[in-house]
Amino acid sequence: MSDPLLSELLGLALEAARRAGELLRDGRPADLGVAATKSSPIDVVTEMDIAAEKLITGFLAEHRPDDGFLGEEGASSVGTSGVRWVIDPLDGTVNYLYGLPTWAVSIAAERDGETVVGVVAAPMRRETYRAVLGGGAYADDKPLQCRPTAPLEQALVSTGFNYVTTVRSHQADVAQRLIPRLRDIRRSGSAAIDLCDVAAGRLDGYYERGLSPWDLAAGDLIAREAGALTGGRPGEPASGDLAVAASPGVFAPLQSLLDELGAWHD
Repeated sequence: MSDPLLSELLGLALEAARRAGELLRDGRPADLGVAATKSSPIDVVTEMDIAAEKLITGFLAEHRPDDGFLGEEGASSVGTSGVRWVIDPLDGTVNYLYGLPTWAVSIAAERDGETVVGVVAAPMRRETYRAVLGGGAYADDKPLQCRPTAPLEQALVSTGFNYVTTVRSHQADVAQRLIPRLRDIRRSGSAAIDLCDVAAGRLDGYYERGLSPWDLAAGDLIAREAGALTGGRPGEPASGDLAVAASPGVFAPLQSLLDELGAWHD
């Protein structure tokens, strides 16, 4: 890697994700319960989300004290270095709470507002996905490549649902109308893992409404560096309104269909 800063950021992100992943995997209490709720009573935070974010931000601040932070569980600072870390310490909290294995630690580094490093650690899969802008995407040391183009009707697509009842009802209606146009739909419960599965060729596409920057930052870069296309509504970047990622031949028809079905509004 020719840029020493990117090499440093990648190394720190990998180590922070490894430490947080081990904490979450090995330190999960048998009586784990809900510590707080967010958008609704079923949108939960556990004590382990909070502990993992403190571990990550503490480790990164120790090595790069002038960087900024944006974290799901409250870490927020501007910084003075031009680098900002965007952190989801536990993506898939409800899965984790129930003992399901699909959860991940997601850490991205932005330089001057552009995501340049992304790491997603999935301890229960024993895989860590990583990407550097312009440097390709990897699962551990294996290069990632999105699936070859398939017709939309043969595409396997994943999505997620909001925890606010009125919002998820509309999302369910969109999914119902979308299913007959695809091979099938999956719902993993972790946006970061879905994006990495697009990168790894395990999905043809993924879409979701209501994501936050920490849900998207690392996985979006990993998907793009594996050859996938990402965006929001036609002509717009991925955002909270709509995030879409897919192999190049699936992306445009899927994005267009989602726009037609109103997947970008409640």
